[in-house]
Amino acid sequence: MRLVSLAASNTEIVWSLGCTDWLVGMDNHSDFPPGLERVERVGPDLEVDLDRVAALKPDLVLASLSVPGMERVVAGLEARGLPHLVLDPESLEDVYASIRRVAGALGVARRGEAVVRGMQAEIAAARARLPAWERPPRVMVEWWPRPPIAAARRSWVTGLLEALGARNAFAHLDARSAPLTDAEIEAAAPDVITVSWCGVKRLRPEVVRARTHAIPALRYNRVYPLPEAYLGRPGPRLAEGARRLAEILEGWPCGSK
Repeated sequence: MRLVSLAASNTEIVWSLGCTDWLVGMDNHSDFPPGLERVERVGPDLEVDLDRVAALKPDLVLASLSVPGMERVVAGLEARGLPHLVLDPESLEDVYASIRRVAGALGVARRGEAVVRGMQAEIAAARARLPAWERPPRVMVEWWPRPPIAAARRSWVTGLLEALGARNAFAHLDARSAPLTDAEIEAAAPDVITVSWCGVKRLRPEVVRARTHAIPALRYNRVYPLPEAYLGRPGPRLAEGARRLAEILEGWPCGSK
């Protein structure tokens, strides 16, 4: 089978299923796993060269709507009659379902179930490292600094944090992600902030620490870099993200109120 992946999360799903040998094209942002230098790049996720994709004669294109604006790319695939599968997960359960869908489309359904079970086991092991808090820590996962944009209710981050016994500080906002005002950040009062900026090579937690919000995360210096690759991609590496989050949350005091 000839596969083209148009999102880093899709490429990582293909990797988890043991099917990277089928990749003939992938987007420019796919940076994992290593060793795929032979695979032709077809452009950044929002500016995919659809003529180049068509020239690769794919049996299946794995598209995504997890990045705002990719609807235009999907419309281009449809206009060219290219066979494609569109993934659009919101919740953690949706991520599991996406992995199963890809596995089914590639004829490796059992591998898909194994990947999901492995993720669930790894997340459960991360939770087992943490105490039973009197009050769950409120976590802000920040995707962008100016203005601050954070994961909201309809993000897999919400389910990932809940699986660890924590809370998404912005789960009250009905969106996948949301730009935030100073007042909204102070009202949410996050206890922990992860600096998980999208599309940057160097995370700078000092930018967040320099803010003047009256919130516990800044008062007690609980601001941590955690690369977007482990939280922002709806695929198998979210399990690694859970482990890294657990390492951060281990320092949260059990009796915090």
